[in-house]
Amino acid sequence: MLRRFEKAGWVTIRRKGSHVIIAKGAERETIPMHRELKKGLERHLLKRLDQTS
Repeated sequence: MLRRFEKAGWVTIRRKGSHVIIAKGAERETIPMHRELKKGLERHLLKRLDQTS
């Protein structure tokens, strides 16, 4: 998921534990670095990626 956001122009701000904070302009998003993401979270992140691209 992080690679998809980085390809869309998002930049990693910081990493704490298993979570990465990324930003594009004034928008920020937290991405958990787990092997699998729950369906709802994955859907939310993909929808957010489509909105900002």
